[in-house]
Amino acid sequence: MSTAESIPKPASVDPGPYSEKGGVFWYGDSGLNVRDAARAMNAVGARFITITTYELPASGGFRLEYHWDLMGRLLGFTFPLAANTVESIYDLCEAADWIEREIHEEYRIDFTGREYEPLLLREGGVCGVNLQKEVAQ
Repeated sequence: MSTAESIPKPASVDPGPYSEKGGVFWYGDSGLNVRDAARAMNAVGARFITITTYELPASGGFRLEYHWDLMGRLLGFTFPLAANTVESIYDLCEAADWIEREIHEEYRIDFTGREYEPLLLREGGVCGVNLQKEVAQ
């Protein structure tokens, strides 16, 4: 039985199909939203690791990858963002606090449902320091 098959499924949440790549079980097209995925991971006792953020080329939005550990196995959920907003999971998983705040500062992505304290990385700075800039030709 694979790791993904061994994950107990809450009645209303099923992570769906996955693929294994680079030692991670990826649920890239799970049909879940960010909060449902966090609830599913909480229900099976998974430990939140981090969120990786990618700005896609040609104004293609962003891709967020949420990483979880379940009994030493890495589980990943991929979420494309067309806009700069996504629901926060901070209230479901306090460990997401720092990385959500960091992503907000670096990429100007708003995690809805939460308030932000003053900037962590550069006090008095502006959000979006890691956004791609158009190069003048």
